[in-house]
Amino acid sequence: MTPEQTPSERPRKLLDQVRDLLRLKHYSIRTEEAYVAWIRQYILFHNTRHPKDMGTPEIQAFLTHLAVERKVAASTQNQALSALMFLYRNVLRQELHGSIDAVRAKRPQRVPTVLTKAEVRLILAQLSGLHRLLIELLYGSGIRSLECVRLRVKDLDFARQELTIRDGKGAKDRRTMLPKSLLDPIHHHLQTVKQIHSTDLSEGYGRVYLPFALAQKYPNAETEWRWQYAFPAIRTAIDPRSGIRRRHHVHESVLHRAIKKATDATEITKRVSCHTFRHSFATHLLEAGYDIRTVQELLGHEDVATTMIYTHVLNKGGLAVNSPLDDVNA
Repeated sequence: MTPEQTPSERPRKLLDQVRDLLRLKHYSIRTEEAYVAWIRQYILFHNTRHPKDMGTPEIQAFLTHLAVERKVAASTQNQALSALMFLYRNVLRQELHGSIDAVRAKRPQRVPTVLTKAEVRLILAQLSGLHRLLIELLYGSGIRSLECVRLRVKDLDFARQELTIRDGKGAKDRRTMLPKSLLDPIHHHLQTVKQIHSTDLSEGYGRVYLPFALAQKYPNAETEWRWQYAFPAIRTAIDPRSGIRRRHHVHESVLHRAIKKATDATEITKRVSCHTFRHSFATHLLEAGYDIRTVQELLGHEDVATTMIYTHVLNKGGLAVNSPLDDVNA
């Protein structure tokens, strides 16, 4: 940068360039934060050398350090590699010579923790209000915790007893069941949420975050009821990207804390997390005789081999799936 350059003419810092391109390509804010953090760590690991002056050997050294010294999980090391590949291919547009031959973290082969229906009842008995409703959705619909909190009003189809998961893992949409026993509780919950939304609108807020360019394509959609989060946060907050005050969805940590507190109040010794209810959903459906391909579709697994971790293939057919939650609440 020369003294004559104005602030607008100054070149963007590298990490700002990374953020700009990630947003241009519609990466999630979580991915943006993770990629920027890994690229920063990579630069600091090599004593603040600029990435354009480094290449394959430096990437290998950093990834090996993660596996050997920091003993990160395989998924963590893969995310770091993806971040660096994005940097070199998309931001720097710099070709990397040779294959990256780093020491790779070992991917553990673990059996998922599964609750019995009795254990599910015990945990749910310790919950009430919004916490119970959210955990019941995890188990009754087999959705991931982030998919649960991101649900919008329009994604709930009461007539068809169906949930539509938008932009799930792998940027894919899918449908799964909305348990019959949750129709009334969710309906009553949404009545309260609608009152909150009306109050927000009267106070000059009520504009929800819309993905990609939908806010420009549909200027009024961000204030429409159907686009609002079904499980909004208690307080409004400043959007880190736009700087606009909005009411975002409830944070995942709310689910984690509720599950831990509820499990600690029982005599269950298993390590229970949000994903445990998804594992239990799949296992209980297969135990009830539902076809593994159907369960695969409900879970959104790309490969049936992922679903087969729960049991062997069951060729019993049947697409009219009843939620296991309905048995629990019967």
